[in-house]
Amino acid sequence: MSMKSAADVWEKIKTMMEGDMTAVSIETWFGDVEAVALEETRLVLCVPTEFKRNIIKTRFLPTLEKNLLELFSFEVGVSLLLPEERVKYQSGTAAQKTDSPYQSYTFDRFVVGSTNKFAFTAAEKVADEPGGAYNPLFIYGQSGLGKTHLLHAIANRVRENHPDCRILYIKSEDFVNELITNLRRGVDMQEFRNKYRTVDLFLMDDVQFIAGKDSSEEELFHTFNTLYEQNRQIVFTSDRPPQEMLRLEQRLKTRFEQGLPADIQPPDYETRMAILKNKSLERGIALPDPVLSYVAENITANVRQIEGVVNKIMAFQELMGAQVDVENTIRAVRDILRAKEDFLPSADTIIQEVARFYELDSDALRGQSQNKEITTARNVAMYIIREMTQLSLAEIGQQFGGRHHSTVLNSINRVEKNMKEQPELTEIIRDITNAVNSAY
Repeated sequence: MSMKSAADVWEKIKTMMEGDMTAVSIETWFGDVEAVALEETRLVLCVPTEFKRNIIKTRFLPTLEKNLLELFSFEVGVSLLLPEERVKYQSGTAAQKTDSPYQSYTFDRFVVGSTNKFAFTAAEKVADEPGGAYNPLFIYGQSGLGKTHLLHAIANRVRENHPDCRILYIKSEDFVNELITNLRRGVDMQEFRNKYRTVDLFLMDDVQFIAGKDSSEEELFHTFNTLYEQNRQIVFTSDRPPQEMLRLEQRLKTRFEQGLPADIQPPDYETRMAILKNKSLERGIALPDPVLSYVAENITANVRQIEGVVNKIMAFQELMGAQVDVENTIRAVRDILRAKEDFLPSADTIIQEVARFYELDSDALRGQSQNKEITTARNVAMYIIREMTQLSLAEIGQQFGGRHHSTVLNSINRVEKNMKEQPELTEIIRDITNAVNSAY
C-alpha cells in the first residue's frame, strides 16, 4: 500500500465510484472530502461537516469499501474525520490509537525462554539480514505461543531499518479466499500475482491452511519461486512442521524444508513467570509473588491464556475494587480454566466449519443428498460433533434431517476406519477441529 499516496488512492476511488452513482452525486458529497492518510488497512478522510459525515456513513460507506476492496484485493476500512479531529490526528495525539495493533509486536517485548530461544534468534537474524542465510524461515508450534508476534517483530524491525522496503503480511486463509474471489470473478490474475510477487519481505501466517487446496498451492509455489530467485526474504508460520503437512504437494513441502525450520514449544515455568511479570507491568499492575507462582503453576497451555488471566485480574480490580491478592487471583484463574472446560462448541458451529472446509453449503450437509463429497463431509461432521460435544447419537441424527442413531453410528465408524487407512483424513479433522476451537 505504501507505493500509493492517500491522495492518489482517493482520486482513483472517486473515478471508480462513477459506476455506482452519478457525477453530480459524487461532486456533491465527495467534492470537498480530502484524503488525510493511508494506513495498512484503512483510508483516513476529512469531511467538512458533521451533516455530510453522517450522510456518507449511512448512504455511501458500503460503496467506498466495495471499491477499495476492488482496488487493493483485500479489505480496507474508511475513517471519516472532522477538521478538528484531523488536526489532532495529524499532531499525533490520535495516531497512537489508530496504529496497527501489531506495532507493539517487537523483539524487545517478546519474552525469551529455553523453549522459544532458537526461533527468536533466527527471526532476529532474518530481520537484520533479510534474504540472507535463513530463507525461507519456517516457524512452527501450537496456537498462542508467539509465532504471529515474531512475524510482526520481523516486519517492524525491517520497516524501521529499511523504510522503503515493500512488506506483505497475510494469513494463508486470506490468500486462499482472495484467490477464490479472483477466480470466480474471472478477473485478470496478473494484478493478484504482482501484489505478492513484487515484495521484498513476504510473511505468511498459518500456512497449514494451504494444504490440499490445489489452486492456492500452485499460486504459492510460483510466488515462492519468483521471490526466492530474486533473493527476497520469505517467512512462514505453521502449527506443524512441513513433514507433518500430509496433504501438501511434495514440491511445496520441499520448498518449505529447504530453509531453516524453527519450532516454539509451550513456555516452561520460568518463562511463564517472566511473561506474567511482563504482561502485568505493561498493564500497570504489580502482582505479588504468591499470585505469580499460582498463575504460572496452573496456566501451562500458552502465552495467550496467560494474557487472558492478567486481563481478568485487571477486570477484578477495576470492576470490584478488589485488591490483587491470592484469593481473588485464584478465583479469576479458576473461572478461566472452568470456562474453557464447560463451554462446548455447538453442532451448528461444527457443521459450519466442516461446510466451509469442504466449500459446501451447511444445508447440503444437513440434507439428504447422497453425492459422494457431501456424504464424506457429513460423516466427518458427525464424527467431530461426537468427539467435541456431549450430544447422543439420536441428537446428532436430529441435526441431519432426523437420521436414525444407527445411521449416525455407521457414519462415525466409517470415518474412524478411513482415518486408519488415510492419514490425510486425520489431518483434515485436526484442521477443522482447530477452526472450531477458534470460532467459539
